[in-house]
Amino acid sequence: MIPGKYRSVSGRATNNVNCGLHLVIQTSSLPEKNKVEFKLNKDTPSFPGRLLQHDLERNYSSRQGDHINLVSSSMPSFPILQRSSEEKILYSDRLTLERQKLTVCPIIDGEEHLRLLNFQHNFITRIQNISNLQRLIFLDLYDNQIEEISGLSTLRSLRVLLLGKNRIKKISNLENLKSLDVLDLHGNQITKIENVNHLCDLRVLNLARNLLSHVDNLNGLDSLTELNLRHNQITFVRDVDNLPCLQRLFLSFNNISSFDNVSCLADSTSLSDITFDGNPIAQESWYKHTILQNMMQLRQLDMKRITEEERRMASILAKKEEEKKRENQKQSLLKEKKRLTINNVARKWDLQQRVANIVTAQDRKDSDSPSQDPCQIDGSHISASPEETGSLDSGLTSALQGLSVIDSHLVELDGDTLSLYGSGALESLDRNWSAQTAGMVTTVSFTFIEFDEIVQVLPKLKIKFPNSLHLKFRETNLVMLQQFNALAQLRRIDQLTIDPQGNPVVNFTLWKYYVLFRLSHFSMQKINGTEVTQNDMIMAERLFGILAHVASSELPQYRLISILGDARKKQFRYLLETKGKKPGIVNEENNDSKRLIGENTNRATLNYTTRDFYNERLEEIKEKKKFCKMYIEDLVKEATEINMKNEALQKLWPQMFIELVRDAVIEIRNKNSYMKLCLQQITDQK
Repeated sequence: MIPGKYRSVSGRATNNVNCGLHLVIQTSSLPEKNKVEFKLNKDTPSFPGRLLQHDLERNYSSRQGDHINLVSSSMPSFPILQRSSEEKILYSDRLTLERQKLTVCPIIDGEEHLRLLNFQHNFITRIQNISNLQRLIFLDLYDNQIEEISGLSTLRSLRVLLLGKNRIKKISNLENLKSLDVLDLHGNQITKIENVNHLCDLRVLNLARNLLSHVDNLNGLDSLTELNLRHNQITFVRDVDNLPCLQRLFLSFNNISSFDNVSCLADSTSLSDITFDGNPIAQESWYKHTILQNMMQLRQLDMKRITEEERRMASILAKKEEEKKRENQKQSLLKEKKRLTINNVARKWDLQQRVANIVTAQDRKDSDSPSQDPCQIDGSHISASPEETGSLDSGLTSALQGLSVIDSHLVELDGDTLSLYGSGALESLDRNWSAQTAGMVTTVSFTFIEFDEIVQVLPKLKIKFPNSLHLKFRETNLVMLQQFNALAQLRRIDQLTIDPQGNPVVNFTLWKYYVLFRLSHFSMQKINGTEVTQNDMIMAERLFGILAHVASSELPQYRLISILGDARKKQFRYLLETKGKKPGIVNEENNDSKRLIGENTNRATLNYTTRDFYNERLEEIKEKKKFCKMYIEDLVKEATEINMKNEALQKLWPQMFIELVRDAVIEIRNKNSYMKLCLQQITDQK
């Protein structure tokens, strides 16, 4: 026996009819005398003429009562439902079994004319025993424990299927329900929209409170006017623009954070009502005007009517947003172009350095190899190395030519910093910079440019950007301390930054002290971001003061005057004039002045020479070395020959001496004849 009071919620109907019904429930285990009767007053609805389609997940508000017998069948698990003839006539098209604590669907015999069947609020786990109700139009299984949609293949007339608040994980087995008008699956565990594309007559689809993460696969729902997707985990929406009749879309309380994730909605021409409240996108300042601008046909947003003033403001804000977006796009393109250009400049720089290293290595190899007569060198040895080097150089050269067709330099002015990438950027210093722009520049950065090329434009830099106080060098081939001498021609430097990358000079321990000594007249404040202290200046003077003094002392006077500028020539002549005077003649003040002038002059002798000049000097030294070597070889050869002759003479001299003595004795043996011979020789000489 099934105890208790039963209520029925048949649906959201607009018309309710009250009547009193007599309900009888009987099982085969009870005798006739134990039949229990309950008299219930309930509301009897007519078949709903119009559903509140966006709110199907609520409980039904109308009720119905029937006089029903539940008799156990020969199969104990399925009770058989029977109604009296009177009830069948009175309520021939509807049956309510709500809140009956049913775990299975009972066998319903003789009810083939049923059009409305209600199983709300039971514990049914599977849909079964209703395949004979082929005229059924309305089936309500709300609030049960159904895990799979099944047993509906014969209900081809079904138009309303309510399966909300169950345990369904997948939409399936709806192939034969092509007449469905309303499908309610809210409150289940569905993760994907599928197997609904054939429901071309479906008008209402409710998938609220499921586990959906995205919306797609909606093609074919040509009659759908309302789609409820509230309380899911949706991040993006697709295919909605393919629904020609969709008017109401409810996306409240999901995870939509960008309009781009629902951009297909802008292509829908039928949508008039949409909700996004409860999504991250609804918290954005641009939310409302972006939606209105992209969906001009909307009449309601988040259940609120849209006014013309809101549309006008949205249009204005959208234009501003579009301008901002275009500007951001432009900046993004500029940044990407900058990145590509810098990468190209870096590759070109790397190839140039590799070529230079190969040439340097080859020169060093040639200079280290012993000098031989070309005729004595094996021909195969001569052809091997140049061929190998030539193939490598040709590959690098072709790579450089390929890069030259792309942007090979970049000039960027960002605030007070002028950044130059690639040697071609140095030409920008010849532009007609406005006085205001040039005056703003306080930092100049050089990257992927040979330092010797930078030195050539330093005079222009001093004139064009008089307020530049901070110089940065990165990948500029600073390899020698003497290169820093070129910076002395600038007007002023407060900060100097030498990036270790591409500047081997920073590997010298004392390079900072040399910079401080050579550029002491600038009184620099920072080197590589580190404050310059008085102790640093003292240490720099101690380390390099003697070097500068020796350099200036060893230089000839004419050379020293040519190095100094016109402003310092008079100072130097003053030094020469006072050089021979006694210390007492010059007062203490003049001594201090002379000392200061002497220090500046000593530093000036530490001048800059370009790499080409340095290479020329190396070539000159090589030539001198070669000449000296040949001269010494000639001297050694001559001395060797003299020594050999001397040794030969020493061996022959005893015999020669004997022969000389013998000849002399023979000649003077006859004195008179010898005298006549001598007189004759004297006479012949006259």
